[in-house]
Amino acid sequence: MTAAVELRTAIIGLVAFASAEERMLLAASQPGEAGDATCWAALPLIAHNAEFRGQQAERLAAIAEGRTPADYGEIDHASPQVYEGYRAQAADQVAVEASASASDLLSRLALISDEDLTEPDRNPWLKGRQLWLQIIVRGFWHPTGHVLDYYLAHGQPDRAVALAAHAAATASYLDAPGPARGMACYNLACAQSRTGDLDQAAATITEAIALNPDLRANAARDPDLQGLRGLVAPSQ
Repeated sequence: MTAAVELRTAIIGLVAFASAEERMLLAASQPGEAGDATCWAALPLIAHNAEFRGQQAERLAAIAEGRTPADYGEIDHASPQVYEGYRAQAADQVAVEASASASDLLSRLALISDEDLTEPDRNPWLKGRQLWLQIIVRGFWHPTGHVLDYYLAHGQPDRAVALAAHAAATASYLDAPGPARGMACYNLACAQSRTGDLDQAAATITEAIALNPDLRANAARDPDLQGLRGLVAPSQ
C-alpha cells in the first residue's frame, strides 16, 4: 500500500473503533440514567460526541466544495446548560446521529485529496495543523476519551483501562502515524494514572510524548496525570 492508502486505512479503523465503543455503551446504559455536568450520563455524552464528529464531517464537505469551514466554538463540558441541551435529546435520535456522524465523516474523507489531508498550507484555516490529525482527534481521540471517562466515573475502572489499552493496540495494529498512536497512549496513561497504576502510567505517558511531542504541554496541566509529576522527567 502507498503511504496515503495506509493513512486513510488507519483513519477509517480508528473512527470505526470509537463509533463501535459508543454503540456498545448506549446498548448497555439504562434509560433515564442519572447524570449532570460533573458526571455525564451515557446518552448526553454520546450526543456530544456525535455533534463534535459531525462538525468535522462538515469541515470536510466544505473543503471538497472549495469553501472555508465554519469556525466552531469551544464546548464547556462543565456547563449545566450545555449538558441539559444534550440530555434533552431522544435516545433513538442520539443512536442514529452517532452512527450517521461516523459514516458521514468517512464518506466525506473519501472526497478529500491526499494533498488536503497532509499539506496544511492548502487550507490556511488549519493554521499549520494537519487535516488528517484533526480528523483523528475528533473522530477517535476525543470520543474514546469521553467513553473512558464515563467508565471511570461510573465505577468501572478495569473496563476503562481495557478500553484504553485496546485503543492503543488498535492504533498500533493499524500502523497509524506516531502522533495518532501517541494520542491513544495518552488516553491509556490517563486511565492508568486515575486507577493508581502510576509506574505504568509514567512509562505510558513517556511513550505517548515520544510518539507525539505536542502532547507534552497538555500532559503538564492535565489533572488526570497530576500524580505523575515526580515520576516523569520534564525533558521526556
